[in-house]
Amino acid sequence: MSAAAGPAIGLALRRRATTALLLAPILIFLGAWFVAPLLRLLVLSFEAKEGPLAAYAELLTSEVFVIVFWNTLTLALTVTAICVLLAYPTAFLLSRLRRGWLTVALYCVLVPFWISVLVRTFSWMLLLERNGPVNQALLGLGLVERPLKLLFNDFAVHLGMVHVLLPYAVLPIYAAILKVDPRLLQASDGLGASGLQTFRRVYLPLTARGIAAGAIFVFLLSLGFYITPALLGGLHNLTAAMLIDNFVNERLVWPLAAAASFILLFIVLAILAGAARFLSLGQMAALR
Repeated sequence: MSAAAGPAIGLALRRRATTALLLAPILIFLGAWFVAPLLRLLVLSFEAKEGPLAAYAELLTSEVFVIVFWNTLTLALTVTAICVLLAYPTAFLLSRLRRGWLTVALYCVLVPFWISVLVRTFSWMLLLERNGPVNQALLGLGLVERPLKLLFNDFAVHLGMVHVLLPYAVLPIYAAILKVDPRLLQASDGLGASGLQTFRRVYLPLTARGIAAGAIFVFLLSLGFYITPALLGGLHNLTAAMLIDNFVNERLVWPLAAAASFILLFIVLAILAGAARFLSLGQMAALR
C-alpha cells in the first residue's frame, strides 16, 4: 500500500461517516413514524381469528371486494387519461408564454395545491346541486327544462378528481416540454415534415417521459383517493379507500382493513416496478 493510500482511505471513511450522521435523523424519523407502523399493520393483517391468511382469502374471494377494486382501478385509469389529455395542451401553452403571462398562468396551476381538497370538494357540491349556479345557468339559457342530476354520480366524481389531480400531470409535462431543443423542430420543418409529422415523430417522443411521469403520479394518487368519491359519488362509486374506512370505522375488523391496505400497496409497488423499467424514480422526481 502506497503512502498516499492511507490518507485517502481515511478521507473516504470520514466522508461516509459524515453522510451517515447527516442521514441519521431522517432515517430514524422514517423508521419510527413510517416503517414501524407499516410493519405493525402488516402483522395485524395476519391476526384474523380464522387464521393468518384468512383476511386475504376473504378479500380475494369476495365478489364485492373484487368489484370495488376493479371500480377503483377503472376510475384511476379514466381520471389519468382525462388529466393527461387536458394537461398536454395546457403545458404546451405554458411553454409558449413569457414574462407576466407565464407568471399568471403558473399561479393558476399552482393555486390548487394551496387549497384543501375538502374545501374544493364542498365547492363542487355547491356548484353542482339541483339549485346551484350550474343548473340555474342551464335553466336560464333554456338548455334544459328541469335541473340535471349532476351530483352523486360518475360525472361528479371524475370532475372533482380531475380538478384536484390535473396539476400533477401539467407540471411534469411542462418540465419535459421545456427541455425540447427548438432547433430539432426547426430541422424537422426544414426537411419538409408537416406539423403533424413533426409532432408525432419529434415532439411527442421527446416529451414522452413527461407524459409517463405525469400519468404515473395521477394514477397512483387516484388509487388512494377518498374524500372526493365519498362526497361527490353515489353508492356505486365505492373505492378501495372507502372500503378500508368502512372496515375500520363501522365494521371494526382491523385485519381486513390491514389486508386491504397491503393489497392496495402491492398494486402500487407493482405499478412502480413496471414503470421503473422505462422511467427511473430519479427522472420522475426531476420532471416533477
